[in-house]
Amino acid sequence: MAPNPLHLGVALDGAGWHPAAWRAPNSRPTELFSARYWTDVVATAERGLLDFVTIEDSLRVPGPLHARGDDAVDQVRARLDAHLIAATLAPLTHHIGLIPTVTTTHTEPFHVSTAIATLDYTSRGRAGWQVRVSAGAEEAQHFGRREITDPTPAEFAALIATGELPGHAEALFEEATDAVEVVRRLWDSWEDDAEIRDVATRRFIDRDKLHYIDFEGRFFRVRGPAITPRPPQGQPVITALGHAPRIYEFAATAADLVFVTPTREHGPAQILRQIATAGASRVGEPLRVYADLVVFLDTDDDTGAQRLARLNDQSGAEFSSDAAVFTGSAEEIADLLADWNTQGVDGFRLRPGVAVDDLAAIAGRLVPALQHRGAFRTSYPEGSLRGLLGLSTTVPNRYARV
Repeated sequence: MAPNPLHLGVALDGAGWHPAAWRAPNSRPTELFSARYWTDVVATAERGLLDFVTIEDSLRVPGPLHARGDDAVDQVRARLDAHLIAATLAPLTHHIGLIPTVTTTHTEPFHVSTAIATLDYTSRGRAGWQVRVSAGAEEAQHFGRREITDPTPAEFAALIATGELPGHAEALFEEATDAVEVVRRLWDSWEDDAEIRDVATRRFIDRDKLHYIDFEGRFFRVRGPAITPRPPQGQPVITALGHAPRIYEFAATAADLVFVTPTREHGPAQILRQIATAGASRVGEPLRVYADLVVFLDTDDDTGAQRLARLNDQSGAEFSSDAAVFTGSAEEIADLLADWNTQGVDGFRLRPGVAVDDLAAIAGRLVPALQHRGAFRTSYPEGSLRGLLGLSTTVPNRYARV
C-alpha cells in the first residue's frame, strides 16, 4: 500500500443528500426510521472498509438551509436522533467509526460528555463527535430559553461572499469552543486507572484519581468530575464542518479533523492555506483535513449524471450543495481523490446522493479501484478509531500525576 494511504468516510443523511433520494427505485423510504435500514447501510460501509460514518442531525426539520417558511412535503421532513442511531449500531458493528452530530447551542456539555463517552464504551473505542452550532431562530424556539435571530439577507450574503459571521453566530462559535473544552476536560476527569474494583477492600474507585474540572467561562461553569469513567480512547475523535476561516479557527482550537468543501474548479489549495493560518498556534497533532464531496456514481444501469438528472426532474429543481457535486465512474473519482490527496488533503468524506445506491458503489467500485492502486487498505487493523485515522492512540490525561 502507498506510504500515505487515503482515508475515506461517508456522511449519512436519511435516504441520501439529494432531496428526491427517497424516491429512487432502490431507496427504502418506509424503513428510514427503522434500525434495520441503518444497520444495513452502515454494514455496507463496513464491508467497504471505510474509516467512519458520520450521521447528520439538527434541531430543525430537515430541508434546505435558510429556506424560511419552507413547507414542502415532497422531501423527507423528519429524522432520527443521530447519537441514538450510533448507539444502536455500536454493538452490531466491529471496526467502523461512528460519529454522530450533536449540537452545542442547546445541549449541555455535561450531557454530551456522558453520551459520547458511553458510545465509546459500547463501540469499543470507535466513537467520535461532529460538533455543530444551531444558528437559527427555529431551533431556539424549540427550547424557549434563549433568543437567536436568523441572519439577515445582507448578513447571509456577507457570509457567502467573505466568510464573515454575523455577530450572534460569532458568539455561538465562542460558546461551542467552551463546550468542547468542557467535554474534553470531563473525559479527563477520571484517570485511566481510577477504577479499582477491589471487592476485598470494598473500593470500586480511587477517589484521588477523580478530579474536579472547575471550568468557569462566559457560557459555562462546570465543576465535574464526570459520572462516566474516561472513555476507552481517552479522547474520542472530535470533528467539525467548516466553510470559512472563522470556523477553521474553531476547528483548529477544538477538533481533531475538519470537513471542508473545496470546489472542483479551484481545488483545495486555498482552503488548505487558510487552515494552516488558522492553526498556526495549534499545539499537538496537526488538524486533519477531509474534503467533502456529494457523489452520484455510475452503476450498471445508469451513469451518475443520468441518475442525478432523473432525481432533478423528480424534485423539479437542479440539485445544489455546499460541497462539490461529483458524477462519474469509480476510476474518475479515484483520480480526483488521488490528486487532492497529493495536494495535502488527508482524507475524504463522501456524501452519497442516494444512500443505498451510492454507498454500494463506494464500497463495491471505488474502494476496489483505490485498492488496485495500492491507495486503500485491504483489511481493517485492530484498534480504535483514533488509530484507524492515524491519530495518536496515547492521549495524556491533563489531570494525571506523573
